[in-house]
Amino acid sequence: MGSLSPASNRRPLHEVMPPLVLGTATFNSQYVSDPLNPDVLPALSIVSRTLELGINAFDTSPYYGPSETILGDALAHPSNASKYSRESYFLVTKAGRVAGDEFDYSAAWVRYSVCRSLERLHTPYLDLVYMHDVEFVSSDEVLEAVQELRRLRDAGIIRYVGISGYPVGVLCDLAEMILEKTGEPLDAVLSYSHFTIQNTTLGTSAVQRFTKAGVDVVLNASMLGMGLLTTRGADNGPMKAWHPSPSGLRDSIKDLVSVATEADEKLEVVAIRWALDNWARDGASRGGTSPWLPAGTRVGVSVMGVANVPELEETWRVFCSVIEGYNPKPSSAEMAEAHAWSLERRQKIQSLVEKMWAVLGEWKDYSWSSPGPGFVNTRRKEDRGVYPKSDGIYDKYIQKLEL
Repeated sequence: MGSLSPASNRRPLHEVMPPLVLGTATFNSQYVSDPLNPDVLPALSIVSRTLELGINAFDTSPYYGPSETILGDALAHPSNASKYSRESYFLVTKAGRVAGDEFDYSAAWVRYSVCRSLERLHTPYLDLVYMHDVEFVSSDEVLEAVQELRRLRDAGIIRYVGISGYPVGVLCDLAEMILEKTGEPLDAVLSYSHFTIQNTTLGTSAVQRFTKAGVDVVLNASMLGMGLLTTRGADNGPMKAWHPSPSGLRDSIKDLVSVATEADEKLEVVAIRWALDNWARDGASRGGTSPWLPAGTRVGVSVMGVANVPELEETWRVFCSVIEGYNPKPSSAEMAEAHAWSLERRQKIQSLVEKMWAVLGEWKDYSWSSPGPGFVNTRRKEDRGVYPKSDGIYDKYIQKLEL
């Protein structure tokens, strides 16, 4: 992959963006009961195994509770720090979302948030920073925040700048606006829960709009619909209290569990396989590069979320199988056999997913409202841009930036 440090020449993002990213939203009480308890969330084991497998990209956010701290401590643990240099992995975080209904996109808060992330993640620079959940604020606020991220990029502590959110149309609109207003396109856009077996909105027309807006890489996150597309669904565990899906959609997903079981499959496996396989191809024009494919070959980038090592290894096995089917010219008999198996698997999964689409009916491609009705940003105007100085972030980072 080459040097990832900000001192190196800044290459296009797609040349350094790995095709598979470990998302750490699961390092949070929204998904597990006690994320700080290693018996509940074995974060160090997950991060160590991720690096061992060659998955060298991580996505987090200050909004994900203790996620940044947990990830940063795992990467800095002697067992990992002694084997993996900072330049060997790609680190992504976000800024702007303070709490559930609280957003601060002011330049001062963005600057503070990024510097706080540097501290939590034990890193002198961040490879990519998104403005988090951009649909909750005005386009003018997004523009101000993106311009601040670019100032931090020019100061050498960020390499690439992007936005993330739920409604695909809003993401397209903002990408187009930012190019028009600034003359510079976004490096990346992350969409979540919109390229799944339930919702395929992040498809051809959206990719075409992002391409026209100059976005280099479009990432597909939350292949399981934030835990909706699982055997347990969104009605069990911590997700029950917050998942935004309506009851009718949840009931339809329960029917998909039966469809998968009748085919001797698990819904999670079907969902991950379909999303990884199809986005690898459908998102390729806005994808990253893979060391397992010929030089210059782009693959749609996916962000996976796991809560234990077996889930990580299962997703990795699926991804490897996808790549085996993606390579058009296997170079050995063994690779040819794996290639044929992958294509056969693709056909089976596609056929099964088409049956699921028929079961979903009106819920196919359904997107819930984001923000929901009556949303109000609870961040008071007089508090926007106000950040604490008692934690030492100001003296250690912000003051020295002289921005």
